[in-house]
Amino acid sequence: MSDFETVIGLEVHLQLNTATKIFCSCVNVFGSAPNTNVCPVCLGLPGSLPVLNQNALLYAIKVGLALNAQINPFIKFDRKNYFYPDLPKGYQISQYDFPVARDGFLNIKVEGSEKRIGIKRAHLEEDAGKLMHDNAAGCSVVDFNRTGTPLIEIVTEPDLRSPQEAYEYLTLLKLTLQYLDVSDCDMEKGSLRCDANVSVRPRGATTLGTKTELKNMNSFRSVKTALEYEVARHVQVITSGGKIKQETLLWNDEKNTTIAMRSKEQAHDYRYFPDPDLVPFTIDQKIIAAQQAGLPELPQAKVLRFVAMYALSEYDASVLVADPSIADFFEAATKEYPQAKKVANWMSGPVLKEVHERKQKISELKLTPKSLVELIQKVEDNIISNLVGKEVLSAMLEQGLSAASIIEHQGLAQVSDDAVLLSIVDEVIAQNPAVMEQIRSGKPSAAGFLVGQAMKRSGGKANPKKLNELITRRLGNA
Repeated sequence: MSDFETVIGLEVHLQLNTATKIFCSCVNVFGSAPNTNVCPVCLGLPGSLPVLNQNALLYAIKVGLALNAQINPFIKFDRKNYFYPDLPKGYQISQYDFPVARDGFLNIKVEGSEKRIGIKRAHLEEDAGKLMHDNAAGCSVVDFNRTGTPLIEIVTEPDLRSPQEAYEYLTLLKLTLQYLDVSDCDMEKGSLRCDANVSVRPRGATTLGTKTELKNMNSFRSVKTALEYEVARHVQVITSGGKIKQETLLWNDEKNTTIAMRSKEQAHDYRYFPDPDLVPFTIDQKIIAAQQAGLPELPQAKVLRFVAMYALSEYDASVLVADPSIADFFEAATKEYPQAKKVANWMSGPVLKEVHERKQKISELKLTPKSLVELIQKVEDNIISNLVGKEVLSAMLEQGLSAASIIEHQGLAQVSDDAVLLSIVDEVIAQNPAVMEQIRSGKPSAAGFLVGQAMKRSGGKANPKKLNELITRRLGNA
């Protein structure tokens, strides 16, 4: 057992998918030509004045409620002062002492048990621009399109005790945010970014050790790997008699190492003060109540309902709930075909496989709940085998045709005629005398090999149940 305890806190920055930016009317979209979605407000030109985007505030309230947090009815914005090329005003409009939400939590699963992770605060702020380094040209350029994009920063308490716990928390947080539909949560686009503060202390100690901050992690796997590296480095430095330096580090994913970026700032370094251009105000409790009433069913509650309502295992329910569109598709399919377990097996197996391989959302596939149920029914009625059913599914997605049309046009209907199948069975038995000897010597499970060979010979069209019966009959006469 390690003599040290790991202490981790996470800061997640979430871009909101509002139509416009947080303090101006510039469109809030990703992928436009550099510096085309800008105006005097987000460029910080003299005389321009910010105006708060109401939807950004409502989204922030919704996020806070979903994270079991208290909503501050008093809204105040502050200036966070620092100088960097991607920050045109020389300060960032953020929230300091009055965040939108505070004192929330999420419950994660740790080794089969629930653990509560405290959420210290969730506050609104504006994003900075994007600085890009062009090594070939020997210069840096900045795109201000991202400047002013509405952000929510979600800060945990230092409650995480391992990189794995951090991974579990981030996975649940992202899924919760996806169910709220306030962001696409795409880390590749920068819609969701995570910084991690990590320290170690002697086991049993109550005071926190010196922390370092990790940045530039582009996936939850990277967060986990970077934290594992940094925890090991802290322990090695301390046990060697050294001291940890409080600093901000960049994670190099290719070399699996950290690179010093700058010394770690404290709150006083930013010289926070109230933004004089944005008047403080209070939120009517009716607005908060309306957001509470409009919350969707969140993932943890949906898993419990799927287990109770559809008699699924917690694992099966979790696989379906891990994607809101998959969960909705599943429920729509069960209305057409009430045998939920069979629908779940198809959804979590062949359908998800197609979704991942095609790198598409289920809504983008040529598949409807009704057409999937038609396919499942063909398999259950022994018109086609389960194996052929998977091939038919792929063909349906390629051609946009029904299962019935593909089965008919490609002649895929299952063969159940005894005379045809007996001929195949006799050929397989004649060609595998060694397997017959194994069966005679007390290994009846070897008959499964014969069934597999017969299925291959029939091109997957043979009725496997019939094959089993006929092989058993032949073996009984052998």
